[in-house]
Amino acid sequence: MTEVEVKKPQDSLQDRLAQVVELLQRQRVVEDLTHRQEGQHGELVENLVHRQNLVELQRKLDDLHSADVAYILEALPLEDRLTVWQLVKVERDGDILLEVSDSVRETLIADMDDHELLAAAREMDADELADLAPELPRDVVHELMESLDAQQRERVRSALSYDEEQVGALMDFEMVTIREDVSLEVVLRYLRRLKELPGHTDKLFVVDQDGVLKGVLPIKRLLVNDPEKQVAEVMANDPVSFHPDEDAYDAAQAFERYDLISAPVVDKNARLIGRLTIDEMVDLIREESETEVLNMAGLREEEDIFASVWRSLRNRWSWLAINLITAFVASRVIGLFEGSIERLVALAALMPIVAGIGGNSGNQTITMIVRAMALDQVSPGNTSRLLRKELAVSLINGIIWGGVIGVVAYMLYGSWSLGVVMTAAMTLNLLLAAFMGVLIPMTLAKFGRDPAMGSSVMITAMTDSGGFFIFLGLATLFLM
Repeated sequence: MTEVEVKKPQDSLQDRLAQVVELLQRQRVVEDLTHRQEGQHGELVENLVHRQNLVELQRKLDDLHSADVAYILEALPLEDRLTVWQLVKVERDGDILLEVSDSVRETLIADMDDHELLAAAREMDADELADLAPELPRDVVHELMESLDAQQRERVRSALSYDEEQVGALMDFEMVTIREDVSLEVVLRYLRRLKELPGHTDKLFVVDQDGVLKGVLPIKRLLVNDPEKQVAEVMANDPVSFHPDEDAYDAAQAFERYDLISAPVVDKNARLIGRLTIDEMVDLIREESETEVLNMAGLREEEDIFASVWRSLRNRWSWLAINLITAFVASRVIGLFEGSIERLVALAALMPIVAGIGGNSGNQTITMIVRAMALDQVSPGNTSRLLRKELAVSLINGIIWGGVIGVVAYMLYGSWSLGVVMTAAMTLNLLLAAFMGVLIPMTLAKFGRDPAMGSSVMITAMTDSGGFFIFLGLATLFLM
């Protein structure tokens, strides 16, 4: 009978995190127990167990991909994070620093001395160094630049010369170039001599002797065509290319639209100076999405979930202050109608419904508009059409759901007039929410701000104050 090898299913990322947390907890328990014992015996036991746990933890970390280690570091409190970070092999520091979020990277860099930072940075390519350099101490950057060869130094300076939202800041300098007047067989022999191809190489870049881009040769064309053919016969002459000063998010959208894996970056003279790859574009899209979510909630920057109280406070206080002001305005609106509320207590129970539904509808509208603006689907020519459409949707929703809550109000309080006021207030507040949901992001964009910046806070403020004023105002006019 032959023995069948049974492979254990790969642990999920959550399982690996749980294993690391368990080892850290076990370590703390052992330390607490041994500290209670006196004498050399207790100290010896503690040292042995401590070393055993660290070896096991380090073995688990060595088996993980750098991105998985980064995930685990982000999910740990600062003390545990630094414990795990010290167990990571030095040659992996650079890869992991590039994978973690900006806020977590700051805590890791603060725990490293200059020697460790230099060792980690020397393992990086030019484009990776450009990503990390702004967060390193100035003396470390200076020493690092001095240690690079002339080509690498020029590449790093080139990448640093562009804004982080431009293509030039994200381009990769590692690529394979060929000439158009050689055969595919020559290209294949050339590739075999290389130790390895740069990551995400799905095409080779065809240039002339001056470095001007003439086209691209997809790897699949290289493999399936007759080796005797010339590159010029097989290559694509009109590849999608980018300039280094273009907006990186526009490039990311082009990658999605044309299903690109890599694309050339050329200067104003059409000379090939770098390439963009899908991994950078995916990271950019993810970061843009996270930033948009944070901005809509009024958070100024990405926040380490385990950051200090003071750091979190500084990140959140500004929009909370604005929210407090708008809440005070809403309370004063209610104060204007204290007499009406005293005479008809039902108003106090019903008015949060009007404000709440208006806020929800406004957030739906603002999310759709911000998304459309991010995709460049909003232009001066279609703004009025978008506004009319959103107002029409809100009008229909207001009549339908306002009618429903109006019937409920009648059933609860036995007043048809209250039900009609409720329906009218709901409809008017939804119309206000739609109008402000379009106006707020477009106004922010007009003044050069992120359309999502604090939009959720602002729309809620408008629909709260507006909803209270509309409902209580109608009630005062028609029910008192």
